[in-house]
Amino acid sequence: MKLTGRKKAVAFLMCVSLVMAFLTGCGTELKAAFEEQEGNNSYELITVSTEERATSFAANLAVGETSVSFDDFEIEYASAAGLFDLTNHEVIYAYNMHSRLYMASLTKLMTALVAVKYGSLDQTLTATDAVTITESGAQLAGLSAGDTMTLEQALNILLIYSANDVANLIAENIGGSVEEFVEMMNEEANALGATNTHFTNPHGLHDNDHYTTVYDLYLIFQEAVKYEAITQIISQSSYTTTYYDAYGTAKTISVNTTNAYFKQLYVTPENITILGGKTGYTDQAGQCLALYVKDASGNPYIGIILDSYDRDSVYGEMKTMLELINELGSF
Repeated sequence: MKLTGRKKAVAFLMCVSLVMAFLTGCGTELKAAFEEQEGNNSYELITVSTEERATSFAANLAVGETSVSFDDFEIEYASAAGLFDLTNHEVIYAYNMHSRLYMASLTKLMTALVAVKYGSLDQTLTATDAVTITESGAQLAGLSAGDTMTLEQALNILLIYSANDVANLIAENIGGSVEEFVEMMNEEANALGATNTHFTNPHGLHDNDHYTTVYDLYLIFQEAVKYEAITQIISQSSYTTTYYDAYGTAKTISVNTTNAYFKQLYVTPENITILGGKTGYTDQAGQCLALYVKDASGNPYIGIILDSYDRDSVYGEMKTMLELINELGSF
């Protein structure tokens, strides 16, 4: 997709216009929208137009101001999406990047980040009744009060299998209580600049006041992959370990990944290697997917899709979005 000289000139003039609009206050309507949804305390879905999305790049300098528009690709089945270049700190593609949406088990990226940052991989975690989750359909490892395992074991089960009871196990042992750990999650989000995110639990089971944005998840995920323990875990397709119950009896658990690429259920994008990621689903959040990938030269990227229609849609559009990386060399 090569830009002609004429198209380059038009693109340059558009960029200048957007910057001038931002500097002169012409984006008052957009600014008001973000002021209304600012802070980690309420849920609101805001649809952002193409022009507003372009303006937002200049206002969020945690990533570069440069973005690339692809005329032949647009998200159809999801509420929001983004593709981010970690080497150049650029937004490659964005769709409703700042819209607040439910995140389901993508929550566990922050759970793991806080746990690794403030805990020790070899510390022993002891389960209490907090691991008892009765919500229908919740993914569980089957923990009981009195069970013990190390943080490293718990993180493997958390990120590979997405076990919600293990999320509570980690939270209570690292934070002192689930509630205190959630406060740590919110504090970490604010520290990273993810100010349109609010957590009410460490697992992502539905709560009206538990939300994020694609942009905020990018900030969280790029911080998480700085930790080798996390990148090593999310690269695995399965995990087997032995832990102990309250009486010291050994219990073996084997889990398989929820990542359908690692299950070879979907074709990996051409010239792209999937390094790992996190899946999520609830009825309210829809299908959610965050991936950490590299191109043929080894450059890393993060792709995120929130609230997609079904599994075929989220993996299909993620594949197409990641393939945009291959087009960057033609610019």
